[in-house]
Amino acid sequence: MQPRLPHRHAVAAFAATLLAMSVLSPDRAAAERAVVLDINGAIGPAVADYVVRGLRAAGPGEVGLVILRMNTPGGLDSSMREINGAILASPVPVVTYVAPSGARAASAGTYIAYASAIAAMAPGTNLGAATPIQLKGPSIFPGTRPEPPAGQNNDQDKSKTAEPADPESRKAVNDAAAYIRGLADLNGRNADWAVEAVRTAASLSAPEALKLHVIDVIADDIPDLLRKIDGRTVRLAGRSQRLATAELQVVTMPPDWRTELLAIITNPNVALILMMLGIYGLIFEFLSPGTVAPGLVGGISLLVALYALNLLPINYAGAALVLLGIGLMIAEVHIGAFGAIGIGGIGAFVIGAILMFPAEVPGFRPSLLLLAVVAVTTLAFFSLVLSMLLRSRRRAVVSGAEALRGAEGEAVSWQGMEGRVRIRGEIWRARGAAPLEPGARVKVVARDGLVVVVEPA
Repeated sequence: MQPRLPHRHAVAAFAATLLAMSVLSPDRAAAERAVVLDINGAIGPAVADYVVRGLRAAGPGEVGLVILRMNTPGGLDSSMREINGAILASPVPVVTYVAPSGARAASAGTYIAYASAIAAMAPGTNLGAATPIQLKGPSIFPGTRPEPPAGQNNDQDKSKTAEPADPESRKAVNDAAAYIRGLADLNGRNADWAVEAVRTAASLSAPEALKLHVIDVIADDIPDLLRKIDGRTVRLAGRSQRLATAELQVVTMPPDWRTELLAIITNPNVALILMMLGIYGLIFEFLSPGTVAPGLVGGISLLVALYALNLLPINYAGAALVLLGIGLMIAEVHIGAFGAIGIGGIGAFVIGAILMFPAEVPGFRPSLLLLAVVAVTTLAFFSLVLSMLLRSRRRAVVSGAEALRGAEGEAVSWQGMEGRVRIRGEIWRARGAAPLEPGARVKVVARDGLVVVVEPA
């Protein structure tokens, strides 16, 4: 038995090796991938959700590199910081690649590039203009500091970067400058130019950005990018990591249905349409209780619109005007003030919708044509309601004591000045100014309690 032990050990070792290869080979094959996430357009809640979920799904044993292919005019500060938090927490190196030619990484895109382990650009692209925008006050742009009095020595002031004059704007600019400087120091990039991009909205082309060490590489396409960053050392989770990207297989992860749906409902135009559908649905339900369908569709549309507005940057004064307009339009339906309250509600709604979405935030401004269509449609709706109200006021009363006035019937029996008549299938006590023959046609001219006053028809 003893001579067979080595053979058994060899078989066991061989089996263990095969088992290890079968377990490890899928991970090795999977790790040979570079996942591409496309950011095309304004950076908002939908883009942030797409990028964050993509980064969380990229495990270090499955993905070797994540590439954010970017072409953006900017976007929301909250969405940008959410993306940067996911980039800094990612166990997989992240590359921001401004592409294709003609693309840009303006405003929020510059911050994302600075947060990434590698920043790259395609030829013919640019980045910068990272000045934050105030949603509750004037826009923050350079050169708003007041000039010193004439004759005062201001050489030192001229050497400094211009700052906004109001405290809120200065606070926002200083916070953004400190934030992007921290990102630059983290990845060893040009922090001074990053601060200048925040304070003076400076921009750079790809060759200038490479020369100033704002980016790490210029690449024609993704395969060229993978070849040029192969062997570079980056900082990842506080430690150095050498990239091996030359042989990575490129896999593009397109946005899924959830991202597409979130992008649709957070579009300001769609949010306004959903809000109007909600208002009209509830108004029709109030006018015709029990119809169910208008109230159901209106309630769902209004809730989805409120969810979208909760994710968007809105001006609260504009939102208050929109709510006031909605309240006035609903009050017009119930009160019937001949259009005065309804027209005021339409005006408040349109003005509030214009003010609610700041024009300075790219990609989050409703269409003026849509606002005009909403105003005209709402005006037409309330004109229809007003005309129906006026017609109902001129219509004869069809219920109560006046319902029988003008009705015709026939005399059933008559004696003297009193008798009985049949009106609309009912027998009524009646009186008249002259005797009537049974069967004669009569017309009701008045009603006195349970007695009708008739005359010959």
